[in-house]
Order: sequence, then structure tokens, then C-alpha cells
Amino acid sequence: MWVLLLIPSCAAAVLSCLRLVRVAAIADALSGQLPAPSGRPSGVGLYETAYLAGGPARVVDLALVRMAGLGRLHLAHTGWTTVVDPQGRGRLERALINAIGPDGQCRTAQLKAALAAHPTVRDIGDRLALAGLATPAVVRNRALRAIRHVRYALLGAAAMLLLTVLLSAPDEAAARTAVAWYALPLVLTGGTLLMARVDVHAYTAWAAPAGQSLLRALRWPHPHHRTPDDLLTAVAICGPDAVADPRLRAALIHR
Repeated sequence: MWVLLLIPSCAAAVLSCLRLVRVAAIADALSGQLPAPSGRPSGVGLYETAYLAGGPARVVDLALVRMAGLGRLHLAHTGWTTVVDPQGRGRLERALINAIGPDGQCRTAQLKAALAAHPTVRDIGDRLALAGLATPAVVRNRALRAIRHVRYALLGAAAMLLLTVLLSAPDEAAARTAVAWYALPLVLTGGTLLMARVDVHAYTAWAAPAGQSLLRALRWPHPHHRTPDDLLTAVAICGPDAVADPRLRAALIHR
């Protein structure tokens, strides 16, 4: 009986690990084709910094905080965003206002989800990836998906082992044999995840190694003496947690 449970566990473990190895090889090949930035690249502003630190969602948070600070939007802590000034000053602002809709008001969570997938935000990531600062979206998505499948295979093997031990509890010899055989998928998936922490983990971040070095070189604003520009820099790097106003912070994280 336990052999029938072992076969799919081993198959899932082998296939998921092979897929993760393949994704890592493709990521290494693609990263070798990206240009290596020299010095501080030009065109890296707050929105680019936000993308490197937190991806599209961080870019949207920064845009909302910036427009709210300039009085162009009203962010309610109840989870609604209202347009105050419908004239956008740039592509991202115009995309944000269009995403709100003709009523001039929408749920903040829906707005953030829609704008994060907007081509204007994706273009920021594409430019950073071409500059060698950001991990290409395709590589990152494949790496995350492959790691997730290996984790599922590990959890599945552990669940099947537990079920096998419960079913063969009266027979201690059969239980010990099942544990020995189930060690194969468990060791394979567990070891692959440990190696992925070294070889694949870098491809799951929004910023490539060069982009991470750029983030570490940024000047961090003083937490008690922040100018409006310092607040935007803090939001770009740390996200909504950097907002001191509790009502504005609640508006950004409202679900």
C-alpha cells in the first residue's frame, strides 16, 4: 500500500527538482547576457529605486504617497482613493488617474492591483532589466514558481510519509522500511531547496546583484528629520511602513 504512495512522491520530487535546476541554468545564461553597469547608472530615480526595492507594488505605493502629498489624491484610511486633481503630470500619474475610472473614486486595493500590472509600471522594470539592475520578470516568475513546486513536493512527501506510518503502525518493520524509502524524496527536495538558497535566491529578488549594490549605496533618510523628499525616498526603499502618518499608512495597507 505504501509503495503506491511512494511512487507519486518520488516522481513529484524528481520532476520539481529537475525543473528548478533547469530554471537556474536558464537564469545563469540570461544574467550573463545582461550588461554590467559601470558606476551609478543614469535615469535611476525614485520610481526606479522603488521597483528595485519592492517591485511594481512599491512603485504604486510611491506614486500614491507622492500624489497625496501634492494634494492630487485623497487616500482615505477606509480604503478609498479619490481624485482631487484630474490632470496627470506624467505617464504614471495619468495611468493612475485612468485606473481610478470616470467616477473619480475607487477602492485603493483594486487601484493598486490594476496599476501594478499597467504597461507603464512594467516599462520601468523592463528598462532596469536591460540596464542589468533588475531581474527580468520572466526569470523571477519562473524561479519563484519552480521553488514553490519543490516546496509542494517536499510537503507532499512528508504528508505521504505520515500517512504511511499511520497506516502501517501495527507493523514496525514495515514502518521503518517506509521511512527509509521516503527519505529519498525528502532528502532530494530538502537538499535542492538548500542549494536554491545559494544559487537561485538571487533571481527571486526584484533587484539584480548590481541593483542590490545600488540600493545599499543609497542615503537613508533620518527617521526623525525627514523632508518631503526624504519621505518619498523612505517609501521607495521601505514601503508603506516608512510613512509616519498612521491614517495614510492605514490607507496604503487597507484590505
